[in-house]
Amino acid sequence: MRRWPNVVRYFLLFLGALIFLFPFYYMLIGSLQSSPDTSVKGAFPTSGLTLDNYKDINERVDLLGSLVNSGIFTGGVLLGTVVFGTVAGYALARLQWRGRGVLFALVLLVQVIPFQLLLIPLYVLIVRGYGLADNYLGMILPFAINTTAVFVFRQFFLQLPDDLFAAARLDGAGEVRILWSVALPLVRPALLTAVLLTFIGPWNEFLWPFLVTKDADLQPLAVSLANYISNVSARAANPFGAILAGACVLAAPAVALFIAFQRQFISSDIGSGVKG
Repeated sequence: MRRWPNVVRYFLLFLGALIFLFPFYYMLIGSLQSSPDTSVKGAFPTSGLTLDNYKDINERVDLLGSLVNSGIFTGGVLLGTVVFGTVAGYALARLQWRGRGVLFALVLLVQVIPFQLLLIPLYVLIVRGYGLADNYLGMILPFAINTTAVFVFRQFFLQLPDDLFAAARLDGAGEVRILWSVALPLVRPALLTAVLLTFIGPWNEFLWPFLVTKDADLQPLAVSLANYISNVSARAANPFGAILAGACVLAAPAVALFIAFQRQFISSDIGSGVKG
């Protein structure tokens, strides 16, 4: 009788996993169908699976080029997140200076401001002021500093023993050397957490790249797919399947990244929550 609660628990977990995974399965099956079938029965086809939808969307949208653009955009954002996040988090956690608490409060306050409220001033500043329209740097700059990453790094740096920093300073190490040689090797879980939390945002970002890029050769995959859906998909042999094919291509890197680093992400996320 004691086993029944465990059986029920695992059954409910298995049922929840199926419900969670069903949209991904439906998206994949829909992208392989030769003719659209939006009914529940269409999720379990017996025949007619093909790769023509991927060929059709690739003929009208440069999937490889758009993926490269998404990779450059996301990679630039991740680089800025890690560099500025570690430096700001270290300064807020380990250095003593006037106004540190006020600045950290402002960092937390920024998180509650919707990005859409900043679109117009950012557009005027970056596109008209700096002339960075149709430029990778113009896409990256508004996302280069991530306040969530700053918070994560600060919390991890606060947990490090003070004796390590005191010993390094006695040996004559400067703050940059301490950050590089002492602090960073000890906060690798925070690096992975910041990268995984930040990746999804720029990879799926549509609105800002759409505003600052008019050249199709520079647009990331999310923008290219949106343009395809609004302008071209109606002329495709299977518009439903072609759109789902593009969605699969867009979702594949994020899913692969999460699967590859699932254990590290869960352990580091739990650790940051406990330590913070």
